[in-house]
Parts: sequence; structure tokens; C-alpha cells
Amino acid sequence: MTRIIHSLAEISDRYDALLVDLWGCVHNGVTAYPEAVAALQAFRAGGGTVVLLTNSPKPRAGVAEQIAEFGVPEDAYDTIATSGDSARSAMFQGAVGNKVLFMGEWGRDEGFFEPLKMLDAPADIQIVPLEQAEGIVCCGPDDPQADPDTNRPAFLYAKQKGMKLLCANPDIVVDRGEVREWCAGALARLYTEMGGESLYFGKPHPPIYDLARRRLLELGKDPAQMSILAIGDGVHTDISGAMGEDYDSLFISGGLAATETKTNQHPDPTALNTYLSEEKSYPSFTIGQLR
Repeated sequence: MTRIIHSLAEISDRYDALLVDLWGCVHNGVTAYPEAVAALQAFRAGGGTVVLLTNSPKPRAGVAEQIAEFGVPEDAYDTIATSGDSARSAMFQGAVGNKVLFMGEWGRDEGFFEPLKMLDAPADIQIVPLEQAEGIVCCGPDDPQADPDTNRPAFLYAKQKGMKLLCANPDIVVDRGEVREWCAGALARLYTEMGGESLYFGKPHPPIYDLARRRLLELGKDPAQMSILAIGDGVHTDISGAMGEDYDSLFISGGLAATETKTNQHPDPTALNTYLSEEKSYPSFTIGQLR
């Protein structure tokens, strides 16, 4: 059974590093949560290292720019690992071919196609219409309010052609302020259900955790597995990924599951345990909001 806590400080001395989800934990897609920022600043002031671990399809630099606009200061974290960077590496190594159908919003996602300097001979990626494509690069729906089922005709064609879909963001939904939006994970899930092959690189899948470890090593940090705490509001992404990597986890119940867990400032214990049992999720700790 998960232990409900009221502040990160109650358990922070057990850990050397935090892997922290962004959307729903540190910001709401519009503005930062001041208490969450203060908690991360305090953890770093005590000698801890904070890795922002996000399923954003943006490169690390793009996420840094975005969260600065939301009001997340640089002293609240040490580094960033994104599913976008992990997926970009695979794309430029030819995981879905050179000619790709792009799914997303270009003005938002064009950074995904910026060349990777870390590769000696990156694939020459060309964005083409569906009929010319060898594979699909999915950063998200072009309209996050539209039902994912609108993509069925294109996905049927792609499946028949044997195309692989590279999913740059495994999240199914996020809440932008008070509005719930579909993410790339919803499209990848549909494609898989239709019999297509989807490749995932963000939470809960191993590649993004490998990237987070490399980010820590870049900082000269190599914390023991038991001294890493994963924090997030998604039981199927953040908590499932932490369980798969055998990390302790802190579930933010006031995010995506606020209704199910009856969270205001704190979750209702009965509702929380019912929700976690139904989802077969076993976080080490739970808190209403990161503080």
C-alpha cells in the first residue's frame, strides 16, 4: 500500500536524485506550480540532483525555453531528458526509414527534425505525403481536441504498407490548464490496436531512462538505484516506468487522476487505494501536489 505524504521534505533525505515529470507536476501547460518549484529548489539546495524527465517530443533546449516561459526557474533543476531526444536519436538512425509522414503541429514540433550532432552519419530524413512515406513520425495530433479515430483511414493504409510509427510522446492525454488534450500516445495506441507497429521512446519505456542515466553521468553523478526517486502523475507512464526500472516512486494524485482519487489538497485514502488497485499500480508514496 502506498504511503501518503504531505511534503517532499518528509522523504527527500533518502534520495540523491529525482526524476521529475513536468506536465501535471511542475506546471499545468500554462504556468508553473510555485510549491513544486520551491520543493525542487530545496532538494537541490540540500545537495540533490533533479532531472526533469518528460514525454515532451521537444528537444532538451526546446523544453528549457518552454518551461522558462511558464515560470520554472533554472535553479529548480539540473538537466532535462525528453522522449523527443530519445526518439530523435532513433529516427536519425533510420528506425522508420528516410521518407516519413509527419504527424503533429509544425510550429510546435519542428525542433524534432533539427540535426543531431552526436551521430556521425545521420539518416537524411525527408517529410513526404503518406503515399510516399516509408514510416510515420508522430509528435502528436495536429488538432489535440480531435478524436484519434479520425486517423483510422490513414493508419489502415500505413498498416497495409507495413509502416512503423515512431511515437515521440507516449502520453495518452494531458491537461492544458482546464482543458484535456490528446497526445501522440493516443495515436500510437490506436495504430497498435489496428495491427500496426508502434515504437515508443518515452516513459514508461526503457530508452528514456537510459537517457536520464546518461544525463546524470554528464553531470558527474552516478547515484545508486535505491537513491533515485521518480515523481509523476501518470500511473501508466511515470509510475509504471519507475516500477519497471525498480525505482521508488512518488505519485502526484492531484494531476491526471485528481477526480478518481478525490484529491483536493490531499487524496482521499479510500479512493486512492481503490484507484491504484484497479490500475494495478504500486507507487512507494503519494502526495496531492508536489510541494
